[in-house]
Amino acid sequence: MSFDATYHEQKLKSVGTRPERPDGVDKVTGRARYGADFNMPGQLVGRVLRSPHAHARIVSIDTSRAEAVKGVKAVVTAADLPDLTNGDQDLYKILDNCMAREKALYDGHAVAAVAAIDAHAAREALKRIDIEYEVLPHVVDVDLAITPDAPVLNEAVFTGGVEPAPTAPSNLSNRAEFGHGDVDAGFAQADFIVERSYKTEQTHQGYIEPHACVANCNSDGTAELWVCTQGHFVYRQNCADLLGLEVSKLRVTSSEIGGGFGGKTHVWAEPVALALSRKAGRPVKLVMSREEVFRASGPTSATSIDVKIGATKDGRITAGMATLRYSGGPYPGDWAEIGAMTSFACYDLENVKTVGLEVLVNRPKVAAYRAPSAPMAAFAVESAVDELAHQIGMDPVDFRIKNAAQEGSRSSYGPVYGPIGIGPTLDAAKAHPHMSAPLGKNQGRGMACGFWFNFGGQTCTDLNVGADGTVTIAVGTVDVGGSRASLSLIAAEELGIAYSDVKAVIADTSTLGYNDMTDGSRGTFSSSMATISAARNAIAVMRNRAALMWDIPVEDVYWEEGHAKAAGSKYGNLSPLSVAEIAAEAGNTGGPIAGHSELVADGAGVSFATHICDIEVDPETGASSVVRYTVIQDAGKAVHPSYVEGQYQGGAAQGIGWALNEEYVYGADGRLQNPGFLDYRVPVCSDLPMIDTQILEIPNPNHPYGVRGVGETSIVPPLAAIANAVSNAVGVRMSHVPVSPPRILAALNAAKGD
Repeated sequence: MSFDATYHEQKLKSVGTRPERPDGVDKVTGRARYGADFNMPGQLVGRVLRSPHAHARIVSIDTSRAEAVKGVKAVVTAADLPDLTNGDQDLYKILDNCMAREKALYDGHAVAAVAAIDAHAAREALKRIDIEYEVLPHVVDVDLAITPDAPVLNEAVFTGGVEPAPTAPSNLSNRAEFGHGDVDAGFAQADFIVERSYKTEQTHQGYIEPHACVANCNSDGTAELWVCTQGHFVYRQNCADLLGLEVSKLRVTSSEIGGGFGGKTHVWAEPVALALSRKAGRPVKLVMSREEVFRASGPTSATSIDVKIGATKDGRITAGMATLRYSGGPYPGDWAEIGAMTSFACYDLENVKTVGLEVLVNRPKVAAYRAPSAPMAAFAVESAVDELAHQIGMDPVDFRIKNAAQEGSRSSYGPVYGPIGIGPTLDAAKAHPHMSAPLGKNQGRGMACGFWFNFGGQTCTDLNVGADGTVTIAVGTVDVGGSRASLSLIAAEELGIAYSDVKAVIADTSTLGYNDMTDGSRGTFSSSMATISAARNAIAVMRNRAALMWDIPVEDVYWEEGHAKAAGSKYGNLSPLSVAEIAAEAGNTGGPIAGHSELVADGAGVSFATHICDIEVDPETGASSVVRYTVIQDAGKAVHPSYVEGQYQGGAAQGIGWALNEEYVYGADGRLQNPGFLDYRVPVCSDLPMIDTQILEIPNPNHPYGVRGVGETSIVPPLAAIANAVSNAVGVRMSHVPVSPPRILAALNAAKGD
């Protein structure tokens, strides 16, 4: 059945309400089953040996002493994960990261693994693996990595995106450029120009639940994987490809997920667990320690960014330019490219140019973190925008309003915008009581804007009507932020039944068609579109069943408020039939009632936000605290407003931690010095104020209810908003995130000439 995905304004009854979350009771009572909560009979304990060096050639590995340990059932190295990638470089990066081959490329890189009957035997076996390393020079800084004397990490990497093609390998893996107009001409028209360099440090998503899985390879060639993941279909494909399994014979079930934020979109230890199970002939459970999570699962990029912005004295931006260097770990990625695309996306610019440079360093392979790459780019651009507004003598909000992108603007990365919410969020910020509230001593106020693309993608959903009229939705997008509640609301809306009569479940890979990863804020957007389509298909079935029950043409049956109704006065004696009444007769009218949908959800609709932040800074110690924080963001349509507010608050909270405290600290030896929550400081409740939210709803024209993704945009503005607030509080421009107490004191001392 064809599906119309365009927006149609309508009065909604279920969508927009705030019912209880369907997973709440199980989670607060401990019944919810996370990655480490699953067990199989006879399972072994898996453990991974990791490199103590930032960069080292693996001369030899001898596992014989480990294999002799009582209780050890399998030991694997790269030899047990042969290269089956057929030249696929993206797949090879995953393979090499899961188990080092010729070289260990960062502190924590996996080099071997064991499976034993208990943790004691596994730990003892790790100690007995004999490895000879040739320690090599390393580089962990993004700027130093592209200097002429930096050690080259990968002799097969030649800079892409440049002409002529280079003839020598380099740590600069790719160059990407975006923009339009003539920036030189634009700067020539400017009365004021700000040109400054910025740095951000590497951070981790900080999810509570570490990576965990149970893998089982059977003798008949089938295999099972229970895993905490944001995308079990993608995990199935990657693991099957790396182990040479038929995709159809690997069944992957996603557990509840204790946080992911992009960090669980990548395969880390799962292929290793499968390789151990295959070799041992028994199930293997592998759970990362917190130290392993920090040392060996994907953090963000560290960045170094140069920004130049010019404007006329009346406040019109004439040109914007940025060069963004992003570290990607030891493998080529596209993190700088994304940063270059998002940098100036909030503004309507005639002349703009951004260049993204991907840089290899001896750090863990970078992974997505909630609007990946955008927070760093926004920090640099929004800081420069704030400084430029001050130079001109304009209010920072008014300056942004004057230059904000709008419907019909050509974005800095290419496409022309449809209906967007950046202008309304700025207008709301200007009118918000927070913006005019008085500040106290040593306090400063900052604000910033943020942008994220949002994605759609491949989606498949089944909707089944039970004999009692209740409905089950089987979806393949993992619920990482409340999508089960949202999808249940949407099914209830379409069918005209109560929210309590709908249950959404996450299907495993063997029971539903392929679904893309839950990332890019696609979960509710794409699966709601498929749910609407499946519900409408089920309604078509129920109209047919009602026609059979009444013995009238189906063309005379319509659906309204959860009932099949007969059209026309000639059927005045026919009472409406509810879902439950139609379902009760299903056995006599054709069998089970269901609706199915498979689609590629397009037109996700871009997302914008504006944040306001008040910071108090102790000038003697450099310690700072967030006094007040407000998030204003366009949701398109808030399906479950409480979840939307939670997404806004969660993104802001993570951004606050990133802006003030969080960073990877490496020693001179290239080893991570703070791989744990004692030394890697994430915000706790006492560090945060109540984060106020304001939901705006500018409908997305490409979704029946106007829905946009909301989960990622809220992490984009905080770095800049906080840096601007601190800069205003202390009177010195902060250009290095996190703006921790030592950096604030150093900036103050430098300003005094100390």
